Parts: sequence; C-alpha cells; structure tokens
Amino acid sequence: MHFLHRAVGIISALLVSYLLQAQNPITPPGIFIADPEAHLWNDGRLYIYGSRDESDDYWCSHSYHVLSTEDLVNWQLDMDVFASNGARDQVPDHDKLLFAPDVAFKDGSYFLYYCSPGDPKTEGVATSKFPTGPFTNGKQIMGAWGIDPAVLIDYDGQGYYYWGQGNAKVARLKTNMIEIDTSDIRTPLDAAGAKAFHEGSSIRKVGDWYYLVFADDSRQGRPTCLGYAMSKSPLGPFEYKGIIIDNFGSDPSAWNNHGSIELFDDQWYVFYHRPTNNSRKFRKACVEPIYFREDGTIKEVEMTTQGALGKPLKAKGLHQAESACLLQGNVCIKTDFTSDLPVDRLAAIKSGDWAAYKYIDFSEAVTSFRIKTRQSTGGTVELRLGSPSGVLIATCSIQPSQDDQVSEVSLSKYTNGVHALYLVFRGQSDELFEIDWFQFF
Repeated sequence: MHFLHRAVGIISALLVSYLLQAQNPITPPGIFIADPEAHLWNDGRLYIYGSRDESDDYWCSHSYHVLSTEDLVNWQLDMDVFASNGARDQVPDHDKLLFAPDVAFKDGSYFLYYCSPGDPKTEGVATSKFPTGPFTNGKQIMGAWGIDPAVLIDYDGQGYYYWGQGNAKVARLKTNMIEIDTSDIRTPLDAAGAKAFHEGSSIRKVGDWYYLVFADDSRQGRPTCLGYAMSKSPLGPFEYKGIIIDNFGSDPSAWNNHGSIELFDDQWYVFYHRPTNNSRKFRKACVEPIYFREDGTIKEVEMTTQGALGKPLKAKGLHQAESACLLQGNVCIKTDFTSDLPVDRLAAIKSGDWAAYKYIDFSEAVTSFRIKTRQSTGGTVELRLGSPSGVLIATCSIQPSQDDQVSEVSLSKYTNGVHALYLVFRGQSDELFEIDWFQFF
C-alpha cells in the first residue's frame, strides 16, 4: 500500500470546521500526523508538531505538517513547513526520512528539533520566527545519536535535550540551542522506567514536577502505551509512575504510541496517535482530557470518540464511522483516495466484528437510527449499549448494493442517559459493507 501526497490544497482549505462535533481523530481524511507534540504558544493557539506517514513501506516521510487550533475543535493545517529533501530541503547533511520532532521557543525564535533514522547525523535543529515556519537552515546537533528529540526550556532559561530509542538520555542544551553539553549526558529514568521505555521522549514541567512522557512497551509486548515518570529535577532521576493512555484495540495492527501532554484553557490533555488502514503506519493524532491526583500522578484515561470535548456526543449529531475508538476483528479505518477528496470509512468488515463509540448522550429523545454504507453484500448492524453483548436497541438491515445507500431502523427500546455504543456486524460474506457515518433521530 502506498498513499500519494495529493489533494493538498483542497484538504487544507476544508480542514477548518470539518467536524460537526469534536471527534477523534483530529486529522482529516488523507492526512496522517503521528507522534503529536503539542505546545501552547504566546499567541493563545495550540500547535501540534508531528511526523507524517505516507506509505506502508516505511515510517514517516520527508516533511512535516503543523496542526493548530484556538478551541480544540476547529483545526488549521499548515503543510510542508520543513523538509529533508525536494524543493524545500533544509537538511544539508542528508536526504533521509524525518521522524518525530519537537519545537521550543526562546528569545523570539522557534527551534524545530528533528531526527532521522540511521547513523550518523540523525539529530538536527532548524529555526523560524513563526510557529508554523517555514523552518530553515537545519544544523546537526553534535553528540546526540538516536531518535525522537524533546526539549524543555526551564523557567531560568536553561534548555534540556531528551532523546533515545531503547535507552532514554538527557543533556543540557547550550545557549545557542544547537549544541548539547556532551560532558554530562545522563540516563534519567529509574530501573522501572528504563525497562518500560521504548522511545518517544516528551518533557513538561507542571508546578514543581517534571514529567517525562514516552512510548511504553510494558503491556502487550508492544509500545502501544504512553507511560510517564516524575522528578523534581530536569536531569532526573525520574521515577516511573505508570500509563496515561493505551491505544491497543484502535486497529488490528496497532503497534506503537507516541505523544505529549499540554495545558490548554485550564485543562490538561494527552495527545497521542492511533493507527489506521490495518497498518502499523497511517497514524492519526488524537486527544483526550487528563486529570492529576493530589500527589501529582496522572490517572490513566481511555480512548474515546468525543476526544477534546470531554463530554459525550449528542446522539443526534453526525457521527463519522472512523471516529470509532475501539475496533475488534478484521474491521479497520480505510482511506479511499479514488474520489475527488480522500474519505475515511470503516471497511474490511466481517461477521462478528464490532466498533465502539464512547460516549453517546441520549438525553434528547430519539426514536430512529440511520447509517450510510457502500459496497454492501448485505448484512445487519446491531446497536448495543455498554458492550458488544449489551442491551440490543435495534438491528438495522443493510441491503446489497455497490452504491452509496442510507438505511434506517426504528429503535426497539427507549434509550436515555449516556452510553458506550457498540455497532456489531453480522452477515454471510467475507466483507459485508463499508460505513461512512451514522446518526440517531
């Protein structure tokens, strides 16, 4: 599978307000932004810097995009703000792929810290006067060899540089922001944290505590979690505290996670990614509110459909099928590039598969359900509450048709309150249908 970078201008123009309700993922169809590093800058906007997937044959791409928002609902996309080859090449050392970045702000400039696979010259930094770039004049960071840089500018102006795969490292940044103090490179995590650490460092200071967030492989034998550790010093030692979020179950091929935490409008959020297209790649940025205990530790949160909204979605709203937060079986989010604009749908559906949407608010009375499908060989969609075997409120029949069709059914039971909605699929063929959206009315 190889997805070409296309329809760029149209996608960019349509990104703002493309969601009728705040739903995960926050990236539009055809755009795959992973490893989201979120920063709230002085202009009051929140910016997400991340790697960009474009093919199933390799990780990431040769350029970065930036997402930004002033409300966590409407998102602006700035494309190709930095590149390692092509017309906008700003990396003189090589033409390699660009892995996960971070950005820091100091003395009126934004510093984009990028990385690439392999040895040598894997770490670098470019600068801009604007948070969305373009970032130019990439320079190698001497002494750091690894991937996934993270940077903290502490309250006293001292900078710290974190990086590493399999082994977390930290060093002080020199005042020029492009060199590290190689005389004092440390491994900041305690034994438990070092065992859980896979890659993907991210660093924040909250009150008196420093939080090192990273891709955590302590579950499922794969780094699907974002774990974290805490310290009173930016150089550590950081004490491992557990997991913030786990994206296991978001796609049949879910493999890794990478993200950050950030404060926006007096609420802390975790930014993470979920894979799509039954691939370890084609990852999309998502967001959930998080909550701190009195001792500073973070409560683990679940993946949801509602995302940044922080409250259940109204049943009468339009629910995009790709906003499913859990998938079971063969079903996956599939991107269709054959039309004028890319479209994400639930596809490759087999009998017994299910998709979960958390959470749906039925406080406003609804009596019916409609769903848009295509390429149907016939089957049914069971609407269940709470679990795949929970209370059945309707069974919607989908007739065979290769064309787009909207099917409707009356609810068999009055539904009230807030529920996790499970769509359970039944039928006889190998692939039953594809789903675009659904709605209660």
